[in-house]
Amino acid sequence: MGGVIPNQHINDMISAGQIIGTPEVDPAQVQPASLDLRLGTVAYRVRASFLTGHGAKVADRLTEFEMHRVDLTSGAVLEKGCVYVVPLMESLALPDDISAVANAKSSTGRLDLLTRTITDGGTEFDRIAHGYTGPLYAEICPRSFSVLVRPGMRLNQIRFSSGNAALDDAALRALHTETPLVDGDAVIDDGLGFSVDLRLPGTTLVGYRAKPHTGVIDLDNIGHYAPADFWEEVHSDNGQIILDPGAFYILVSREAVTIPPEFAAEMAPYLAMVGEFRVHYAGFFDPGFGHATAGGAGSRGVLEVRCHEAPFVLEHGQIVGRLIYEKMSEIPTQLYGAGIASNYQGQGLKLSKHFHAPA
Repeated sequence: MGGVIPNQHINDMISAGQIIGTPEVDPAQVQPASLDLRLGTVAYRVRASFLTGHGAKVADRLTEFEMHRVDLTSGAVLEKGCVYVVPLMESLALPDDISAVANAKSSTGRLDLLTRTITDGGTEFDRIAHGYTGPLYAEICPRSFSVLVRPGMRLNQIRFSSGNAALDDAALRALHTETPLVDGDAVIDDGLGFSVDLRLPGTTLVGYRAKPHTGVIDLDNIGHYAPADFWEEVHSDNGQIILDPGAFYILVSREAVTIPPEFAAEMAPYLAMVGEFRVHYAGFFDPGFGHATAGGAGSRGVLEVRCHEAPFVLEHGQIVGRLIYEKMSEIPTQLYGAGIASNYQGQGLKLSKHFHAPA
């Protein structure tokens, strides 16, 4: 049966040598519908981001673009505005009927830490072809904050699937009728649309904007940093804000989203001509996100928003992205938020786990 491969079968793939870890994969890396990937021991500072291309190997392209190497063994800073390629501790030997998609983890995206997966012969970021055999690499570009990283840190994740798992709009409407996917009317058009909330109840605080000149964030420090040292509060009393070119914002969706246990979802950029911005760098939603069986009652989607060339007025209720729902090949034995360390179940407007609650 086709679909997204759940945690129990990811474990089977590890046992079968289809996923190889050096050192061995830690069971804590296995999520309900994905596998966390670990940074290796060296980062290559490169002149520019690149895709490998048909018939080429990342290692060969590194000789072309490498500027210098950074030893991560004792921890090292990846500088804001620079591009690095880090070999990962995982490699693949996929069967011919299995492909994969990678994505940044939630906390990675909330730090504006652009992290994408590249492979030998790859012609797209974050897309791994059926039957791929070879190493995996993370391309990392800190956009807002310099970060301290160490080997074994998990900045991105990979989701495996067979066949075409995505639901079309007709199937999505039927699912919403059976199990409401959002609290309110569902906008279904090439996926489930979601909008931005700029009228949060009882407050004018609607988001955060990254400060331009800050200290380093050690990614191992959880609940450690004062938000005010890294973020400016964004307030609105009229349901609109103006996005500044080049600025990075944390906002929140108006809709509370539910992912039933039989499904997973991926947040895709809203590609229609909606304005000068990109939403959400970290796009995987696990089975059980916001679902009652996993301790949720709908969870907001946190929006990572970067404005591009021109100032842009963002208004309350404006559609800014869409969720693509995919069927699971089997219900996972572990759901998001149910007995595992899921940082964002039941979330609203929330910074990454590295920051303590605002005073």
